[in-house]
Amino acid sequence: MSFTALIFKNLLRQRIRTSLTVVGIGLGIATVVALGSVVGGMKQTAGQILTAYGSDFIVAEKGASDLSFSNVAEADQATLAEYPGVAGTLGILLRLSKVGGNPYFVTVGMTAVDVEAAGIDLREGTLYSSGARDEILLGTHASNDLDAGVGDSVVIDDQTFHVVGLFKSSNLWQDSGAIAPLATVQELANKAGVVTFVYVRVAEGADPEAVAAGIRDDFALLTTVANVSEYSRVDQGIEIMDALNLAVQALAVGIGAIGVMNTMVMSVYERTREIGILRAVGWSDNRVLRMIVGESLILCAIAAVVGALAGVAASRAVLLIPAVQSLLTPTYTSDIFVRGLVVALAVALVGAAYPAVRAIRLVPMEALRHE
Repeated sequence: MSFTALIFKNLLRQRIRTSLTVVGIGLGIATVVALGSVVGGMKQTAGQILTAYGSDFIVAEKGASDLSFSNVAEADQATLAEYPGVAGTLGILLRLSKVGGNPYFVTVGMTAVDVEAAGIDLREGTLYSSGARDEILLGTHASNDLDAGVGDSVVIDDQTFHVVGLFKSSNLWQDSGAIAPLATVQELANKAGVVTFVYVRVAEGADPEAVAAGIRDDFALLTTVANVSEYSRVDQGIEIMDALNLAVQALAVGIGAIGVMNTMVMSVYERTREIGILRAVGWSDNRVLRMIVGESLILCAIAAVVGALAGVAASRAVLLIPAVQSLLTPTYTSDIFVRGLVVALAVALVGAAYPAVRAIRLVPMEALRHE
């Protein structure tokens, strides 16, 4: 019998215990993969918000606990439009409401002038007019969800809007929502003269980083965000999710290692006489060590595959929730699966450490007398 075959045979001796250990470790890895893909989706959505409408960065309220809570005065937007190095600005007001089955329906308040300048990909109908108060543009995803098209009405926050156009956006959060006149959204949100944040497009030849740094220096109450790594300036959600992801990984390693250790300790204890015989016929400490660690590694490798598949399935199942569908799509990067594999490897090595040491410390004569 080959060395590898012996390892598999040892694992199959107690199939129920081995299976339960694989399931336990797999659940931990599934959580790591599922949470990692959801966090990746959140970051992707955040990045889409920051780069919409061809902007270089956004300007928001400094110290806001959440980007949606940011308030920037329209007067500041007018000042930003004249700031050196700035080619154009676009201010929007975000309003989250429950519309249909979506509790996080995003309505973007925008002036008619900005709608024209934003380059909206209008697929049907027209843009709303300058003096419009109750006209609205629906994203194609929202149109399908609400079964509403041009000429239909949609109620948002007890306000009835008439759909005048349908637009398509590559940004999921926007395609699942609507664009409405800024003044009307300000009235619904009770935020007269305020936008949530301002998109800034830098003039040709100007350095976006230098312009952003200048704005941060010159506007005491405002800050700039150009990418997801700077998101913590206005929103702690991404950092919290990253910290939660790290905590889950640590927890998965800890719980998984205990499970593996329990399985391997019992396996070594039950095979005390066998290990004693192997030592008596010339097996070295290194060979015994490799057998125990090998069993642990194979156990965790199987759990890694099971956990990765379960994690993908769980993250896809989350999309059955309408609210999630409208905000993010889980992303499956190689980094997520490598992280799951690293967790499995850590679990295998930590879990095998004590059983392996116990096995190589067995004295052959004492092991052979073991009942």
